[in-house]
Amino acid sequence: MKNLCRAIVLAALSVLSGCGIGHDVFGIGGGADSSLGQSAPAASLFGYAVADEPEAALVGRQILNLGGNAADAAAAEGFALAVTLPSRAGLGGGGACIAYAAAAKSVNGGVPEAVLFTLNPATLGGPRADRPAAVPMLARGLYLLHSRYGRSRFESLVAPAEQLARFGTPTSRALARDVALVAGPLFADPNAASVFGRGGVPIAEGQGLVQPDLATTLSQIRTAGVGDFFQGGLAGRIAQASVLVGGPVTVADLRAALPSATPGLVTSAGHDQVAFLPPPADGGLAAAAAFRVLQANPSDVQTANARALAVAARWRSGHEDPEVLLRGSDVSSAGLPALPASTSFVTLDRDGNAVVCALSMDNLFGTGRILPGLGFLLAASPVAVPPPLYAAALAWNPSIHAFRAGVGGSGQAGAPLALAVALSNALRSGTPMPAPVPEPGRATVIACSRYLPGDPGSCGWAEDPREPGLAVGSN
Repeated sequence: MKNLCRAIVLAALSVLSGCGIGHDVFGIGGGADSSLGQSAPAASLFGYAVADEPEAALVGRQILNLGGNAADAAAAEGFALAVTLPSRAGLGGGGACIAYAAAAKSVNGGVPEAVLFTLNPATLGGPRADRPAAVPMLARGLYLLHSRYGRSRFESLVAPAEQLARFGTPTSRALARDVALVAGPLFADPNAASVFGRGGVPIAEGQGLVQPDLATTLSQIRTAGVGDFFQGGLAGRIAQASVLVGGPVTVADLRAALPSATPGLVTSAGHDQVAFLPPPADGGLAAAAAFRVLQANPSDVQTANARALAVAARWRSGHEDPEVLLRGSDVSSAGLPALPASTSFVTLDRDGNAVVCALSMDNLFGTGRILPGLGFLLAASPVAVPPPLYAAALAWNPSIHAFRAGVGGSGQAGAPLALAVALSNALRSGTPMPAPVPEPGRATVIACSRYLPGDPGSCGWAEDPREPGLAVGSN
């Protein structure tokens, strides 16, 4: 099965190279509505939300309309993606964000901060662990982001995702494409087949996607709190169910799964500065290396890509100091293996606060098995499947404490270059996405050429035009 699934993915990569296809699918051993894929203004309160899946972007925008800030919108988008794009994001998955609060007296002094909730392997193995799983991190990561930067009640940010799961949402083009790609191995799990299939046929774009068990789990998070998921009654249910799907996760694993807030990797860009995700979200490190090449020569995309991949490979092989790696010039690399799918999103509010996140299941649909009675997939273990290159960055001006641009990247090994090119182009052109980023990468972008706080009319937002996502907002 593993070789067959790998062959399916590699064949699909040659056709859908920019679509964020997973590395190994489930053989784990022991991206005509004019609003889709482009900017889509809405007449409402100021603020922007961009995501690779339309409904999640609309959820983020709704939170902004209701008075939430960028961190509130980002947390809501993250939970929404766990419902609308579970192939690449989910309660069983993880990710990383760059958060920025514009005020000098903000929680981090007006300097962007990384919130890391990348995935670690579960500790329990044995003969029943035929689908090694990662320890879920999404809920705690989004909670930490909100606790440091949000202002709305946290339960109000979980509620939209719960409603989408309970009452259903039209299947997006992005999810339908992912399901169609891996339907064979995915439907080997009866629970997954019942959610993502219709009579054994992959769910199609526009068909209703209803997930009652996932809604119940989200309801439990909303009412009992995130702590219940990691060390309460819900944690016990997760541990029991995980054994049944061959990816045992213990309550001790869940209790110890703690996200962190840490400084980003900062580089200069004219009068501005850019903060990239730091390792272990090493797609940020790779993007920083590519961005530095493009700062010196914007047209040298080939060298920028080689440098990005070399730095990522070097860090993964030896965990060298990131700053030492960035100061080097080596472009030789032993190469990276095929990497899993990811997704990115960006939010910006009227005060110039912004968040950029990258999420993943460490494999398309994670382990490919839904936890019985809980409704979500576990992410694949990073021991069994190489982790993705989480790619997110944010540019700001430290002198005037103002946002300049936020970019998320996806597309397997193309994610770091996608971020670097999109950010370089946005800073030089003053527009969010003047040209598509190189294949197989994809990008989500918000940029304000004259800063925010500053001139709201200078802000623009864009989803990659080759993807069925959505960029929505109003200035």
